[in-house]
Amino acid sequence: MASAPPTLPPDMALFERGWLSANSIVFQGRHGTAIVDTGYHSHGAQTVELVRAALAGRPLERILNTHLHSDHCGGNAALQSAWPEAQTAIPPGLAAHVRDWDPYALSYTPTGQECPRFLIDGVLQPGSEIPLGDRLWQVHAAPGHDPHAVLLFEPQERLLISADALWANGFGVVFPELEGESAFAEVGATFDVIESLQPRLVLPGHGPMFSDVARALDVARRRLEGFMKDPRKHALYAAKVLLKYKLLEWQQTTLAYVCAWGEGTPYFCMLHESYFADQSRHAWLESLADELVRSGAARREGTVLLNA
Repeated sequence: MASAPPTLPPDMALFERGWLSANSIVFQGRHGTAIVDTGYHSHGAQTVELVRAALAGRPLERILNTHLHSDHCGGNAALQSAWPEAQTAIPPGLAAHVRDWDPYALSYTPTGQECPRFLIDGVLQPGSEIPLGDRLWQVHAAPGHDPHAVLLFEPQERLLISADALWANGFGVVFPELEGESAFAEVGATFDVIESLQPRLVLPGHGPMFSDVARALDVARRRLEGFMKDPRKHALYAAKVLLKYKLLEWQQTTLAYVCAWGEGTPYFCMLHESYFADQSRHAWLESLADELVRSGAARREGTVLLNA
């Protein structure tokens, strides 16, 4: 007999958003209303309507981000416009760049992504507790995918908001490694933190929530081991992820535009120079599009590349 699917307490709702927008978690309870992670900017109006419907007339009081990649905080500005009194908190590492609004330091310009400017009122300090819904949640540092990311853990129900530190079938690109900073060890250490917390249910940044945490950690550790043995494999994975992400936004474009965009996007230039300089940049970018088609992540009709 199949086991019942996992369920959340009544003070929480998970919006599973796909891959262009990260998942969002909405809270309402004795500690007020809040949202954790807000999706990509192009889904901002949808995010506002999802929150408005979930709160059924209650105002949104807090906006929290596990980290500042554009798919996790791109809806902040729209939510702040809809609920100007809402207080926003982010991990502390990039707070100065948000206050000064430096889209290059925040990774948006280098990766060719967009995020409307938003304001912050405070930080999610690792080692602290925050009230969400009807419970207190622990804030844990989760470096690796992003050096400043945090996890949120509720110890009574053993619920974990893992963002991109752990998915059911993997984890997010380890961006610091691509930029020449050692971070694979930090990814492994974050897996150890998750294992030590013994979560009953994980709400990831992308994909459905899951309860087989041991399996997810095993998959993630084996993938990490492969990347550590062959960093070029990780770089190729990152390049395909970034191109697929942009294709999710475009939906379709020409191969010529893909190459022009890639040649003008600093992150792709850095990846090419660091790992794939044995090919011309144009040929490498075309090969990435071909890789997406081969994997079923895209379709090609003549010179047009379409999301699949």
